[in-house]
Amino acid sequence: MMGKRKFDDDQISGILKEHQAGVTVADVCHRHGISEPTFYRWQSRQGRNVGLDVKRVRALEEENQKLKKLLAEAMLSAATLSEMLAKTSKG
Repeated sequence: MMGKRKFDDDQISGILKEHQAGVTVADVCHRHGISEPTFYRWQSRQGRNVGLDVKRVRALEEENQKLKKLLAEAMLSAATLSEMLAKTSKG
């Protein structure tokens, strides 16, 4: 069973960004009390997740377009039914 994580994903991203901003790996690790292998493992995992995020965003955009189309069709159908109801109740 795994223990409780010391850092959440946002904190890990912040630590990795420190290094990207020019702080050495050794300094980042010392400041946050992590080992260099842990830092490099996080860096590797984040690199793999970037591709997954792009795929996920594309899939969500496609789903969003489908949902917008369904909503537009439902609104058109409701407006048509509303018009028909208004005409039949007048007559």
